[in-house]
Amino acid sequence: MASLKDLRARISSVKSTQKITKAMQMVAAAKLKRAQEAAEASRPYAQRLAAVIGNLADSVGVGEGGPALLSGTGRDDVHLLVVLTAERGLCGGFNTNIVKIARLRIAELEAAGKTVKIITVGKKGNDSLKRDQGSKIIEHIDLRSVKNLSGKESAEIGTKITDLYEDGAFDIASLVYAEFKNVLVQKPMVQQLIPAIAPEDAPKVDLQGASYIYEPNEAEILEALLPRYLNTQILSALLEGAAGEQGARMTAMDNATRNAGDMIKSLNLTYNRARQAQITKELIEIISGAEAL
Repeated sequence: MASLKDLRARISSVKSTQKITKAMQMVAAAKLKRAQEAAEASRPYAQRLAAVIGNLADSVGVGEGGPALLSGTGRDDVHLLVVLTAERGLCGGFNTNIVKIARLRIAELEAAGKTVKIITVGKKGNDSLKRDQGSKIIEHIDLRSVKNLSGKESAEIGTKITDLYEDGAFDIASLVYAEFKNVLVQKPMVQQLIPAIAPEDAPKVDLQGASYIYEPNEAEILEALLPRYLNTQILSALLEGAAGEQGARMTAMDNATRNAGDMIKSLNLTYNRARQAQITKELIEIISGAEAL
């Protein structure tokens, strides 16, 4: 059994850890409010733009002569996965779940005979994937210096992806990220970016039988809108991931604080029992000594 001094040191150490986890929980809670508001504010615009893209695509049709980001290359041999994770840990299974679904997608594509390339956004995802998928990672984007996500970061990522697409580096690009549902639930998902397709839950515009005349024309409008749509989807995924990270961190730190409290109670009980046993032993020794005299 540990000595009383060791138990006191252990209790002090756990209390210090509990203070840290409590502070991290409070910081995450404060950041979560801002991140959640930003993620929720981006959804209506992203959904409406997706609906516009979907309606324009239906009008112009997908095929030869259409915008490259919409019509695709006509092949699906090379897939690019853009994996969005957090830059820091201590957020439960948030990063692990995203990497897990990325690995499952990679395994599915390779089983179908496809070539996979990876762009990682976020240190944790890069660190995890480079252990067994390092040869597939063609670029890592570091956002550690970014305090507030904006269209600038999504535009830089979007430009890298479109440049690779124009160079013929891949045929299909997909985002792997976690959609923020609530503080307890962050849903990892895969969303196709190129060729651009409107999400299934995108609102449909009811033209009510009206016929619209586009100026200059649908194809040219799509050429201008598709890069913006791509950047919007990336920004939305980044904001969803930021909110999910803070929600997961707040939950993880809350659990850690509770576990530290339980451990302190257990250690205090062990300490009191050991102290009582030591006092009893000393009393027995004193009484035995007195009787011997």
